[in-house]
Amino acid sequence: MRGENLDSLLANSVERKVELTLANATGAQRTVVIRPVDTGAIKQLLYLQWVAERRAYVAKASNGRLGYVHMFDMGEESLNKLYLDLDAENFGREGVVVDMRNNNGGFVNAYALDVFARKPYMTMTNRGATPVPARTQLGQRSLEKPTVLVTNQHTLSDGEDFTQGYRTLGLGKVVGEPTAGWIIYTSNISLVDGTSLRLPFIKVEDHDGKDMELVPRKVDVPVTRAVGESYRGVDTQLDAAVKVLLGQLGNR
Repeated sequence: MRGENLDSLLANSVERKVELTLANATGAQRTVVIRPVDTGAIKQLLYLQWVAERRAYVAKASNGRLGYVHMFDMGEESLNKLYLDLDAENFGREGVVVDMRNNNGGFVNAYALDVFARKPYMTMTNRGATPVPARTQLGQRSLEKPTVLVTNQHTLSDGEDFTQGYRTLGLGKVVGEPTAGWIIYTSNISLVDGTSLRLPFIKVEDHDGKDMELVPRKVDVPVTRAVGESYRGVDTQLDAAVKVLLGQLGNR
């Protein structure tokens, strides 16, 4: 109703069903039942919406030929979501755009890279079914399709380790912006006064023995998004990634 504070009405009601009466400008009323969620759940829902929008964007830009996955961080939950997304959303595509933008790191880059690095070696076909790559048929996580990687200046830590591995293994082109250069593992140390600080405990070097800390990982196709792109529904980094991967696929 006019003058009511919605936040006050929903206070202390997280995960509880709440009945609200809504009125439009003409005074017509209707009753709705909602279940408020906490801020963490709201952030997760907004993130899932963002991913769905990017997936639809890539599908439209590629005329349905390419799939899309995004890794929020390099933790176990994000790795499991990658497995699920590749199985459910992208197995039928010709190639996949792998988005590491805004990834703040973790410790699973090797497991994620394995999915994209494994090569096909034979096909298995169940009676009356379509051919399936042997790795997938035998239960091993493997995409076995061409990919392109997208990074930006907010790709951090283990997200940068993934980028390094992706380029070193020659899995595909990297599009977007060089990564942040925050490539070092740290942990919390407690002090006697109860405060804490983070100290580095693992140094990371590339395959040539060069320190990766403070050295952003390079891209093959540099693309910087213009200010305000997102408000216009435009993502030039994804546009470039789609162009690169479609060019690699050709007309097949």
